[in-house]
Amino acid sequence: MRAARIYSVIFIPALAQYVVTLEETDGSRLLPIWVGAGEGTSIAAALEGEKFIRPLTHDLAVSLIGSLGGKIEKVVICDVRDNAYYASIFIKKADRTLEIDSRPSDAMALAVRTNSPIFIEEKVLELCPVINKPITGDEVKAFEKEMENLHPEEFFKKLDEDGGRTESGME
Repeated sequence: MRAARIYSVIFIPALAQYVVTLEETDGSRLLPIWVGAGEGTSIAAALEGEKFIRPLTHDLAVSLIGSLGGKIEKVVICDVRDNAYYASIFIKKADRTLEIDSRPSDAMALAVRTNSPIFIEEKVLELCPVINKPITGDEVKAFEKEMENLHPEEFFKKLDEDGGRTESGME
């Protein structure tokens, strides 16, 4: 497993979706994951520190986990198959750790709210074409512009050519 953090959250109006890009904390690879508008908005709001009068769905989930005596230990982007990324949320409760299947978007939304670490399984990085991390401000802007115009199908085109898989990158 590779430690990761959220590098960027980009809204793509034409698709009404977001691209959440994860970066290896001790490497140079970026992994974009396309997520729905609601989940992307939730992640972006938490990263910006926005507070709402009433709890949003992911805030409610964090509250429920805590009220039941649990604590999110980590989230792991663990697989990509059948046109989808997969994730697991690891919840510690007393002397027991529960592994809960999740969409990566929900796992990341919970992680940013609880300051929990995010990891990517090495096999996900091996299965997916990754992008090397930009260095300069201009390269960051160019990267964000490229992501706005890149559809999930184009990103995973290499998988189709190399292994016959048809992944869309949607989770």
